[in-house]
Amino acid sequence: MRGRLNNVMVKTGPLARAATRFHVFLHARGRSSLIDRYFGAPLVTLTVRGRRTGRPRSVLLILTRRGDDILVTPSNAGSATTPAWFLNLMEARTATVDVAGQRWEVAARRVDGDERRECWSILVEAYPDLVVYQRLTNRTIPVVVLERVAAQCGS
Repeated sequence: MRGRLNNVMVKTGPLARAATRFHVFLHARGRSSLIDRYFGAPLVTLTVRGRRTGRPRSVLLILTRRGDDILVTPSNAGSATTPAWFLNLMEARTATVDVAGQRWEVAARRVDGDERRECWSILVEAYPDLVVYQRLTNRTIPVVVLERVAAQCGS
């Protein structure tokens, strides 16, 4: 049921984008007690440079870990349209994540084959509605691994 509700929300376009921007705004200022979880799942703020504007763009995503890595998927609630944050991330290949007030740089890589299947299983375990989202769209929903970038000495 949640998947269908979210799919309707995605189709509301500007209203959904405005709500997302507001949630990111609250989350970034530590006022996220109302939105630090999504249907019980913890959240991560992903910030990536826009491929057209060069400006930082932030989105809240469900936090799913595989060891030290963070797994994300641009499901867009089963919409046929791939979300802009994913296109930005694939072009930039780097981003910043914020988890519970801690920030670090990550390198992004899209996974395929056996690794995608493994990561997809982990994502579905964390958020089962992904199965519904995949059924709602004709595109294969990508899976991205975010790996922490080692801090440079002297920076």
